[in-house]
Amino acid sequence: MDERARITVLVDDCVRGRGLLGEHGLAFWVEVSGWRLLFDTGQGMALAHNAILLGIRLESANAVVLSHGHYDHTGGLGHVLEVAPQAKLYVHPAALEPKYARADDGAIKKAGMPSAVGRAVEARPDSLTPVKQPTEVVEGVFVTGEIPRRTEYENTGGAFFTDRDGQRADSLLDDQAVFIDSRRGTIVLLGCAHAGVINTLQYVRDLTGGKPIRAVIGGMHLITASRDRMEQTVDSLRRMGVERLVPGHCTGTAATAELRSAFPGMCDSCDVGTVVELGAP
Repeated sequence: MDERARITVLVDDCVRGRGLLGEHGLAFWVEVSGWRLLFDTGQGMALAHNAILLGIRLESANAVVLSHGHYDHTGGLGHVLEVAPQAKLYVHPAALEPKYARADDGAIKKAGMPSAVGRAVEARPDSLTPVKQPTEVVEGVFVTGEIPRRTEYENTGGAFFTDRDGQRADSLLDDQAVFIDSRRGTIVLLGCAHAGVINTLQYVRDLTGGKPIRAVIGGMHLITASRDRMEQTVDSLRRMGVERLVPGHCTGTAATAELRSAFPGMCDSCDVGTVVELGAP
């Protein structure tokens, strides 16, 4: 297959370029081997606007993958399903279930997929592919399905629940990543990495027979990471020999700065409008 991959940041918390909109969320447009894939959809306010300005035709999507069921990754899905009815949707079943989170003021608030989006998904049962195991989405592009939790220092990164009373913890089993497999190595796209960025990368290496990781792009949910977690994360990334890091969204300002310091010359910004191109060797 043609191993040239082009990833465009459509939604992120920060932007580059006049007229683009930022919002707390994430969406990537992936082009590889003639296929077009949308990974996450942001909250829904910025996706279509940014796509138009960046010359991306959402209606041409072959597939849509959701990293997990939180509102800031699923809010734009209704629009995408409307303009791209041919696109297949890959989602873990738990992403469609109610989700809640404890806010800074202590209140338990809804954090899951908006109700209107859920109804739009229910109206398209033929396009829905439930994912729990590693699954090929298009040629050479895979979604991990559930990610084993192996490290002792990684957690989901917050107080998440499956009930509005905050009594049942949400382990976010629906958290999954996308990876592009090539001869030279693997490109990994993260939504929030609630399963842990190192857990995710270790699993991807298992699935690819230990291939080197060329790039890790997206949300790493290190915004609340402890000092021990940051140190072990940096050490693990170094031992894995990751070639390129593009941290965004929920990685957090302090954690992003630490990654840039630990890996000089290897980190890029993940602002809206960023294009990451990884060519064949």
